[in-house]
Amino acid sequence: MASNKMWNAPDIVPTITYIDLACATEWLQRVFGFREREEARLSWPGGGMTWFEVGNSLFNIATPDEVWRQRPDTPGLMMKVYVEDVDKHFARAKAEGARIVSEPEDGFWGGRIYRVLDHEGHQWEISQRGRDLAADRWQLPAGVTRGVAK
Repeated sequence: MASNKMWNAPDIVPTITYIDLACATEWLQRVFGFREREEARLSWPGGGMTWFEVGNSLFNIATPDEVWRQRPDTPGLMMKVYVEDVDKHFARAKAEGARIVSEPEDGFWGGRIYRVLDHEGHQWEISQRGRDLAADRWQLPAGVTRGVAK
């Protein structure tokens, strides 16, 4: 049954990339005691992502992403920031000469994002606050599955 709830996220959500997502997930739970949002884990051929709650914070782990042109053997960090108006934020960043990776687009999770590199090449995903749907309401693309296989 789908919920009417929205995705609950703080304003900043960092992403850490790992080569072996399953191993990283198990380790973060076992060693640090972090709680995975299992219902939101996404898997696709060759990759995946999931979210962890730590106190009132949230972070994401994912396999390296071709959108960011990440090399599979080079784990990295990306920052996700929620703003009030993603299109206005995008227009400002573009006008100021930011290196745009992707223009604003709507995602299967209900959100709206754009991706940008800062002056030293760090990765930023800027997201519209208040649009992300609860995981059970996502409209997954073909080949993507949600949740933990048990």
